[in-house]
Amino acid sequence: MNTTFDSHGNCREFGFEADDHWAKRPAGITWTEVAAVAVDSKDRIYVFNRGDHPVLVFDLDGNFLASWGEGLFVRPHGLTIGPDDAIYCTDDLGHVVHKFTPDGRLLLTLGVKGQPSDTGATSVDYRTIRHAGPPFHYPTNLAISPEGDLYITDGYGNARVHKFSSEGRLLFSWGEPGAGSGQFHVPHGIAVDRQGTVFVADRENSRIQLFAPDGRYLSEWTDVVRPSQIFIDLSGDIYVAELGYRAGMWPGTKPPSPDSPGGRVSIFDPNGRLLARWGGGRNPCSPGDFFAPHDICLDSRGDIYVTEVTWSAGGNRGLVPADCHSLQKFVRKQGD
Repeated sequence: MNTTFDSHGNCREFGFEADDHWAKRPAGITWTEVAAVAVDSKDRIYVFNRGDHPVLVFDLDGNFLASWGEGLFVRPHGLTIGPDDAIYCTDDLGHVVHKFTPDGRLLLTLGVKGQPSDTGATSVDYRTIRHAGPPFHYPTNLAISPEGDLYITDGYGNARVHKFSSEGRLLFSWGEPGAGSGQFHVPHGIAVDRQGTVFVADRENSRIQLFAPDGRYLSEWTDVVRPSQIFIDLSGDIYVAELGYRAGMWPGTKPPSPDSPGGRVSIFDPNGRLLARWGGGRNPCSPGDFFAPHDICLDSRGDIYVTEVTWSAGGNRGLVPADCHSLQKFVRKQGD
């Protein structure tokens, strides 16, 4: 379903053109799937690739500019770019978060590579977690507050959000396994708005929880299906990549209903009112539809980039072909 609404809630023409061949990769640069994407102040697009060349850099037209990060990550997961263009890379299976310069020079590492914290978890299956723990056990994503503090979701093997100072000092953490307010089942994505409100994509609880900067629970939005990541634009609108119920299902789980949607993207206003929604996974490998949305961001033109973990969420089991798109650009139509 491709649906866009005006300020009165009326449907209008869908405002984007899908391009699933936007990135022009040179010979020898391949990806199994793309975990994350972010845009810097110069509109350079950084792609976090699960392949031999983990960080790929493109311009707005998809021309390849550079690559770096070879041999540094166990498994790329989350990518965030700070206002100073510092690059934050979350390595979930490495249990660390790295901070780099735009050209790949390491500045800071949070956590100890290969050393998960004690939560009782025995795998990436969040159902094996026994208790909340310190940083990190399969961390997922990072967001930066207006003051420069770092919020990190943690993740598959933990059920917490950790707040660090800009220098990397742990300030405090909150959360525990569960479905109650302030509890999490896979805190997967995170964003912070201009007022400092923290939005957490509580994926396996199919909700977005909102918190004050001190971790105090504020409210939750439930018109989402297994949200993976959140992006907030300059106007305060919230863009959500939703994994849906056709990809990445945990063993022994099933969709709530036979017609539960697959992967999709939703846009909300700052009050949580739905503005646009498309996808649903009916034709997951067609341009504009999705199989496994994992990350989302915008450039200065308002164009949208969506990554998908098509291989690990089901391509490795034959649910989609190996060439199903893992990165799409949605170009905003002129006048929208």
